[in-house]
Order: sequence, then structure tokens, then C-alpha cells
Amino acid sequence: MVYCRFQEAPIDIDEITQKVGKESDGAVVIFTGQARNKTGEKEVTHLEYQLYQEMAEKELEKILRDASAKWNLTDCAAIHRYGTVLPGQVSIIIGVSSPHRDEAYKASRYIIDTIKKTVPVWKKEFYRDGSSWITKGS
Repeated sequence: MVYCRFQEAPIDIDEITQKVGKESDGAVVIFTGQARNKTGEKEVTHLEYQLYQEMAEKELEKILRDASAKWNLTDCAAIHRYGTVLPGQVSIIIGVSSPHRDEAYKASRYIIDTIKKTVPVWKKEFYRDGSSWITKGS
């Protein structure tokens, strides 16, 4: 099963944990990425994510399908936030399950790394004294 979406509301971690994993799986890997409260010495007040929704949805689904095929995953799911994300809030969650842990770990890493490189989502950090766009892969 492949499941993905973008949403503005905070992410419910339980939603992904309920979507991945069968009795035949020996591994379920859940990755959450959350907004930090500091970048270097700058205090981050919040993030703003913008996306090209139609293209982002297609690319995210493609990444999950590619990972599912390459690592023989049972389930693969991801939810990515857009809009305002506060420090400590989850901005992305990825869940994968497979019969073996090595495949699940490799797939999870591939998914987050590929999302950061190819999905048309842009992140802007806001500080007490200004803001800056964050480059892909950060």
C-alpha cells in the first residue's frame, strides 16, 4: 500500500503508524522531521512551506512507489506539511514496513533524501530579525 498527501494542519503521528505494518513484517520504520528552534545562532520563530501542489503530489507518490518496488516494501506512507510550522512541530512523517529491517531503513532514508531533492516544496525560515529561504537538501 502506498499512501501520501500534503496538509496544512498539524500531523497526527498515529495516522501513519496505523497505515504501515502487517503481521508478516519484521520491520516498521517511522521517520519524523520536525522544525528546529535554531539555525546556527539564529532563533527560528517558525517555518513557512510552499509547494506546487499538483506536481508535488505526483512526485511524492512516484518516490514512494519507486521505494516500494526497489526494497519490496509492504506499506509506504508519507505526509508533508505546508503553510506555517512552529518549532517542535512535525513537518514530515514517513512510514515504511517490510519483512526485513535493512530494507525498511534503506527505503526510509532514500525517501526523505529524494523528497528533499526533487519534490517542489520550498522552505523559508523566519527569525526574530528577518528570514531566509532554505536551499534544497537542507
